[in-house]
Formats: sequence, C-alpha cells, structure tokens
Amino acid sequence: MSVNEEYLKRLTEVNGIGGNERYVRELFKEETKDQAEEYLQDGLGGIFAKHTGNADGPRVMLAAHLDEVGFMVKEITDEGFLKFVTIGGWWSQVVLAQQVTVTTREGKTFHGVTGSKPPHVLTAEARKKPMEFKDIFIDLGASSKDEVMEWGIRPGDMITPYIETRRLNGTKFLLGKAWDNRIGMAVAIDVLKNLAKDGHETVLFSGANVQEEVGLRGARVAAHMINPDISFALDTGTAGDTPGMTKDESASKLGKGPQIIVFDSSMIAHRGLREFVVEVAERENIPYQFEFIPGGGTDAGSQHLALNGIPSIAITVPVRYLHSHTSVIHEDDYLNMVKLVTAVVKELSADTIKQIKENA
Repeated sequence: MSVNEEYLKRLTEVNGIGGNERYVRELFKEETKDQAEEYLQDGLGGIFAKHTGNADGPRVMLAAHLDEVGFMVKEITDEGFLKFVTIGGWWSQVVLAQQVTVTTREGKTFHGVTGSKPPHVLTAEARKKPMEFKDIFIDLGASSKDEVMEWGIRPGDMITPYIETRRLNGTKFLLGKAWDNRIGMAVAIDVLKNLAKDGHETVLFSGANVQEEVGLRGARVAAHMINPDISFALDTGTAGDTPGMTKDESASKLGKGPQIIVFDSSMIAHRGLREFVVEVAERENIPYQFEFIPGGGTDAGSQHLALNGIPSIAITVPVRYLHSHTSVIHEDDYLNMVKLVTAVVKELSADTIKQIKENA
C-alpha cells in the first residue's frame, strides 16, 4: 500500500476550524461519493457515509473529526490589524511570526502573518515570559479598518494556519498544518473504500464529527443520530520521540505503529473492545503502540457516554508538534492504522459485538 500524497495534501490544506467545517465536509463527500449509499449529517454539521455490508449486522461508527485548531476574528483595529480568539488549544509561543489564512463568509481568502511587539522594546523580565494572546495580532498589510472591511472581513471569520504540506527531505516523514485530524479523516475514507470493495458484516457509518477541538461536542450529537452498537474515534496522539520527552510523558515513536489509547482525560477505553483490537492487530502482524494521555482526550470520550453507553475506543496516529502550524507524521503509522481499522471492522458481527460487551 502506498501513500497518495496529492490526496493527503488536499485533506490537510483545506481550511476548517470548529464551528466552520463546511469546506472539509464538502471535500469528504467528494472523496466518498462512489462508496456512500447515503450521507447522514447531524444538526451541527458532522457527516457520515453509510455503507451496508449486512443489513442485519451491527451498526458501527468510525469517526474522525473535521475541525483543526485555528483562530477567529474578534476585532479589526482602526489601523487595519486583526485581533483574534483561539479556537482549540494553543500555546502562545508557537503562534508568533506565523503565516495564516483568513477566510470570509463569502469564501474569499486573505494572507496574513501574526505579530507582536518586538523583543527589542520589551523589558528583560517581559522577555522571559510567554506572550499573552491579547498582545498578538494579525497583519494583513492593510492600512485601515475601512480597507479590511472592504475586503469583506468581519468578526467571526475563520483564521487557519498556512503551510505547504510536503514530504520531509525524501523520508517517510510528512509535514502539514492539520494532521490533527485530517489524517484521521483519511483513515475513515480509506477504510470505507476498503470495506466497500472487500465486503463486511456491518452497517457502517464512516465519517467525521465537528467541534472536537473545543470540547468533543459534535461526537455526542453524531452518536445520538447514528445510534451505533460500537464506535471508534480515529484521531491523533502525542509522540514522545523528540529531545526532552520522557516515557512518562509519551512512550510512542513515529513509525512504530498506530496508538491504541488505553486511558486519557476523557475516558478509559472499553476493556473488551481494547482486547479485541489488540488481538486482531497481533494476529494480522500489524504494529501498534499503547498510549496513555492524561492531559488530552478524543471524541471517544463523548461517544462512550452517549445514549445508554457505547463501547468505544480511540485509535490514533502519533504526531509531533500537535496544535501548531508544523505537525509531522510518519506515513507507515497512517498505512498501518488503515490496515488495523479495516481488519477490525471485517471481524465485527453480531456475535463479536456480544462477546466484546460481555468482556467489559
């Protein structure tokens, strides 16, 4: 199995923050139009392609999320600079001196750069502290508020990181702005295509939720809409293979396989489902890594609490530099996650779901 770089480039470079995912949703539908029997869209904008392998089989939910971390226009200053609010979790030190895209309600885009007071004018004490978001602004090259308004930019408009998706120096490492969570979307699309071709014993709903980055909001709505027997969050997780990281912070390494999230701040993975996924991975010789993320969560955190409780688990691609302009993944982790999720769904049936639930 090889990586389609142009496909991944389309997915990661499309812009979509929490509450403004429409362009990502349109791309998902374009990529899955040949496999979807129909689309189910919830009231907040989450989108799922339905494919029936066995009409009497269990209802299975594969859910990435459409949104990426970004910003929203809060204010236009008289001088033509933009003040913003963060959408999703950001560390202010990775926001400075970065290029961004502002998208208007009409879909027009404008290029800008984040700025702040230069360090030359700060006191020695101030230079030791992280810059506060209120002191960071966006420079569009405009000369006045009127000029920005003429461009059609208004408070509430979407701001996203700007970077070219590319392979790093001929290696298997891929650089992009929004692997969190467009690589999860790629997995959802690829697994749908595999199962539509090879067959399965489920009623499959493969797609993506909205507003994960602002509190796992869309996952609960989508779970109510789909009413699945079992659900999987397809997402990204932290990598621990860069200088300064310890095994207590993350034991995962890029290139060593997808992560099976045992525990995070939003949930404890369903025991029976976790053991089932591990059993499939080991039987199929698919590499995997256990991960514990006490400071983060995935949509499985909302999925497992929906309705009467849904057996859920998160399977993720490890990523370096999450929630920044410049995240990095390893292509083998993506490919092996597609293999793993495909193999898991192929083995799901009414009987296996019953066994999984009994093994809670």
